[in-house]
Parts: sequence; structure tokens; C-alpha cells
Amino acid sequence: MARMELYILRHGIAEDGQPGGRDANRALTPEGKRRLRDVLRLAATAGVSPKCILTSPYVRAVQTAQIAAEVLGHRSELLRTEALAPDSDPRTVWEEIRAHRSAGALLMAGHEPLLSRMIAHLLGSPSLFVDMKKGALVRVDVDQFGPEPHGVLKWMLVPKLASS
Repeated sequence: MARMELYILRHGIAEDGQPGGRDANRALTPEGKRRLRDVLRLAATAGVSPKCILTSPYVRAVQTAQIAAEVLGHRSELLRTEALAPDSDPRTVWEEIRAHRSAGALLMAGHEPLLSRMIAHLLGSPSLFVDMKKGALVRVDVDQFGPEPHGVLKWMLVPKLASS
């Protein structure tokens, strides 16, 4: 089985929620977009080139995935999935990853606390704490797609390291 590069991207800084407004409708701020672009430009220089991009259906995650597609030169359609909604479960995300195992390189845009829990799950350490800042990008490689993941953490890029 071929290795898969998983790129896990937390959405950028989003506007505050409005009284009576839906959390799912919160959009990225201009600063959130700028910091995301900084991270993604640096990732592009490192050769990050996803063949498939999955995103939470929430506006801020879709905008994050759109920026990732633009900066990383991804031309295919973005795939929205409830598996990446904030209240989802790491096992549900793993099943989604397994469904796309032939992609070779997969980027997922989503939310906390799901993403840090998912990274811990991918690494086989559910009690591991991962500090996923807004706009952070993590690479985990997997080469087996059985019921339980066995990933290897390759790197984490946070906006503070990529700021221009």
C-alpha cells in the first residue's frame, strides 16, 4: 500500500459570532486570510501539493480550503463533508480518509477541538494534546488503512513561523 500524506489545516481567524447568528456562518477575517496565505505559501515552497481537499461545510473552513486550493495550485473541486464539522469524531474522519486513500496527498480543513483529537488518533495516542493554532498546518503520513490508523507526525507549521 502506498503512503498517504495527510495535511490537516485549521481554519484561519474568523469573525466573532453574532447574537442569534449561526456559528456555521462565521467568515474569515482579513487578518485570518493573510495569515493563512503566509502559512500556505511556505507550505507550497516545501512541495505541499494535495490531490484532494476535504473541508468542513462551515463557511470559515470552506474559505480556508479555497485559499489552500488557490495558493497550492489545486484545481479539482473541494469536497465538503460533515465528517470535518466541529462536533464530529476522529473515527468518522478516519473513515473519510480511508475512502480517499488513493489520493496520495489529502488536505483537510476543519476546526478545533476535532483536529487536535484527530491528529492524536492518527498517531495512536488519544491522550496526546496537540496545540492547533488557527491557521496551523500539520503533516501526518500513513501507510496502512486498517480500522485503526498508524500515522507518523512529519511537521507542524504555525502562522507565527510563516508571517511575512
